Amino acid sequence: MEDFQIIDNCLMVKLPQEVDHHKSSYICEKADSYILQEEVENVVFDFEETRFMDSSGVGIIMGRYKKIACFGGKVYAIHADPQIRRILCVSGLNKLIEVMD
Repeated sequence: MEDFQIIDNCLMVKLPQEVDHHKSSYICEKADSYILQEEVENVVFDFEETRFMDSSGVGIIMGRYKKIACFGGKVYAIHADPQIRRILCVSGLNKLIEVMD
């Protein structure tokens, strides 16, 4: 289950076990509303429970990066397993966002 929290001007997005096109539009809409309404400075995507992500997951991150970068913010990925890290690298997202251990 995805979960959204604001901690110290950061939007923490705990992603679900599977990030696919069925869940991506909801995650995008909800994250965008937090970014625009709560004066969020950075976005942190927590992949701790995520075992699968398709290209729509890349789209979620890319879209939030474009939005938050307009305000000078950054996007971070935490708790990404080797498979998710590989997707972040192959897509080139690792050059735009910070992938942390």
